[in-house]
Amino acid sequence: MPQNTIAFQGEPGANSDMACRAVYPDMKTLACYSFEDAFAAVHEGRARLAMIPIDNSVAGRVADIHHLLPGSNLHIVGEHFQRIDHHLLAVKGAKIEDLTHVHSHVHALNQCRGIIKELGLEPVVHADTAGAAHMISEQSDVSQGAIASQLAGEIYGLEDLRANIEDAEHNTTRFLIMAAEPAVPAQGNGKVMTSFVFRVQSIPAALYKALGGFATNGVNMTKLESYIIDGSFQAAQFYAEVEGHPDERAMQLAFDELEHFTHEVKIMGTYPAASFRDELAS
Repeated sequence: MPQNTIAFQGEPGANSDMACRAVYPDMKTLACYSFEDAFAAVHEGRARLAMIPIDNSVAGRVADIHHLLPGSNLHIVGEHFQRIDHHLLAVKGAKIEDLTHVHSHVHALNQCRGIIKELGLEPVVHADTAGAAHMISEQSDVSQGAIASQLAGEIYGLEDLRANIEDAEHNTTRFLIMAAEPAVPAQGNGKVMTSFVFRVQSIPAALYKALGGFATNGVNMTKLESYIIDGSFQAAQFYAEVEGHPDERAMQLAFDELEHFTHEVKIMGTYPAASFRDELAS
């Protein structure tokens, strides 16, 4: 049933699939080939929500996602921080000493350099972690391993040779939850985040002036990233996140100043801040 379905990019058992199940355990997950396909599933009514990774505490931002978000015409309605536990998987009967190659997404491979070096394995890049697990399950070759989730190992009937093989204990991916319509929480009902994109005018100190209103009005900016669009090196587009509700006076003043020095300001969503943020601050 579409209203009880959440879409994600990757094959069943991907970390995005696990994030969907963690936040919405009663919803059905819908695997999609690409981020664009996940967005389309929401637009076409095949899913109510989409779970989209935006950055990782080890690998940084997810490639291309900042280009895709503004054009998705979806709204951010929530966020989720998912602890990533990588597992070394192989076909039934395989042992660690049998392995010569390990398959996974490039980020997962980079996050597990220690064990790859320790075991002398040759890394092989795949589109996603669960897809790598699926592939080796069909080959039945004891020399081929995969780095993926425990869930992927269970789905594809693989041997779990070693758990928690990531180099960094803090390995965490932040996801945004997207919907066709905004779901702005009521003002004063807990901490909220507001995400937006904008372009600065091509004049000296434009970014400094544009963001000055957030500083002078005491609005905390937690994220600011730039990227080139339309092949132009003259002016960048920025993706930003701040703590605050658009109806707050401080936010209104900050956005008034932002809009004075920029163009094409687009609010992507205002949504409840994840409780994980409080854990980070403590």
